[in-house]
Amino acid sequence: MFYFELKNMIQIDFSTQEQDTLYEGYTNHPHSKVRMKMQVLYLKSIGFAHGQIIQVCRISRATLSSYLKLYKAKGFLGLLELNYKGQPSELNEYSDKIKKDFTDNPPSSVSEARQRIYDLTGIKRSVEQIREFLGRIGLRRLKTGSLPGGHKGNTKEKRAEQRAFVKNQLKPLLNQANTGKRVVLFTDAAHFVHGAFMSYVWCFTRIFIGTPPGRKRYNVLGAINTVSMELTMVTNDSYINAKSVCLLLKKLYLQYLGVPITLVLDNARYQKCKLVRRYAKILGIQLLYLPSYSPQLNLIERLWKFVKKKVLHGKYYPTFEEFRNALEQFLNKLNKLKKNLTSLLTWNFQSFENVQILAC
Repeated sequence: MFYFELKNMIQIDFSTQEQDTLYEGYTNHPHSKVRMKMQVLYLKSIGFAHGQIIQVCRISRATLSSYLKLYKAKGFLGLLELNYKGQPSELNEYSDKIKKDFTDNPPSSVSEARQRIYDLTGIKRSVEQIREFLGRIGLRRLKTGSLPGGHKGNTKEKRAEQRAFVKNQLKPLLNQANTGKRVVLFTDAAHFVHGAFMSYVWCFTRIFIGTPPGRKRYNVLGAINTVSMELTMVTNDSYINAKSVCLLLKKLYLQYLGVPITLVLDNARYQKCKLVRRYAKILGIQLLYLPSYSPQLNLIERLWKFVKKKVLHGKYYPTFEEFRNALEQFLNKLNKLKKNLTSLLTWNFQSFENVQILAC
């Protein structure tokens, strides 16, 4: 046990364990303020005089006295306290005004936020100070979401139409499909352009991806079974048209022979023309057209995003043949990814009831 008397102040007993703890905190604690307190108490514990501690640590006698009293009252945990609050920011009194302005028209960068705050308040701060202030008032940097059909797709009437469609038409058919009484398929075309699809990757330096010449496309008209997750396709590298849809209808008729079939699809002209509707009627296939501006109700849209992410993002295919082969191979092995697709193609349809819309 080490014992030292502090003249006209306090008395402290330092055990060997306390010395070790103080030394550990003095050498390893991440916060400089805590390290300073630990250093002062450690020097005191090994016999340094007050004047020496003040000289070595470059602190005042009042600061030394406060550290010793803190340790006497609260021990080691007292030294870990950080009670310095600093001066309140001048921007605090403008928080409500800034929040309202940024809610109506969110800034796209901290630099833009800095300039707009200066325009609103006349107060100029560094970029780092503005970033800290934005976080303090609750702003976060989030990627914007896309709204199908723009504002036309998010009117009160359109949302009501979409709710009614899902509840009264789509869900009853899906329930039949779940019991095996019907096959329900979501249909749409994807046009994969042979080009560079940029993405984020973990790397040591920035990676560049070659951009192939030309604009050749690999077109896939697909229909995904909502229960088995089986994909039926018609593909080409020219155009998807009404004849392509009729070919898909024929493939589905033969594939699900004897079972009622419902095809959920959008209002593209080549899918809603007389030729397609007549041929579907001949084959006994029900065509269920989605409400306009409602791609979020078509489950196959999620599949196309999944395919692009897995096959195209951050990948380089020198020739169109390699590009097409990569897509074909992935699409043909989707049956091996049923677990992924089941979680991806859940029957939860996105609604835009309570979202903030960016002002024009």
